[in-house]
Parts: sequence; structure tokens; C-alpha cells
Amino acid sequence: MTEEAKKTGTTKSRRDDENVIYIGHKPPMSYVLAVVTQFNIGSSDEVVIKARGRAISTAVDTAEIVRNRFVTDAVIKEIKIGTESITNEEGRTSNVSSIEIWLTKEKKK
Repeated sequence: MTEEAKKTGTTKSRRDDENVIYIGHKPPMSYVLAVVTQFNIGSSDEVVIKARGRAISTAVDTAEIVRNRFVTDAVIKEIKIGTESITNEEGRTSNVSSIEIWLTKEKKK
């Protein structure tokens, strides 16, 4: 707890995933809006786009649309790829690819 929180008696619970956009089955422009909004009103100059499986191509499209059309000073800081093992109800395990794209705003000089 911070000193400010101790004085006022309130606690600020900061979510670790407040700057994370999870990609699903919607069109890319829906996620572009979410990323641009996060850059504009978020407390951080960093947004993470996460996706698995077939949604990976939508995540890449989203990042590129944001960088080229809406937040032109955004740069790709890091890209993480991986594989996750998923077990369904029948007990069958399958591997699913995943991606994280870290976008940051360049500091203006």
C-alpha cells in the first residue's frame, strides 16, 4: 500500500492487464479502436496485443493498422511467440500458438 493510500484509507488496485488487448473473432477495426483508445486515455505509453490460434493474423493486422494509420509514432517494442497446451473436456491435449505484440509510443524530442 502506498503512503497516499495509507493517509486516505483507500487502496488503489492497479490491474496488471489494463494495457492488454485480447484479440478474438471481431473484425480488426474493433481492436484498432481499443488500442488507440488505450494509447489516448491509458496511463501508460505501452499497449500489449495478445492472441492465440487463428486470431494471430487479426492481431498482426491490428498492430499494423494502428502503426500505419492512427498512431504513427507507435513502434513495435517486442514480439513474443509461443505455444500453449490446451486440454478439452474429453481429455485430449492440443497445442495452440500464441503471440504478444508490444507497441510503445516514441517519445517526442
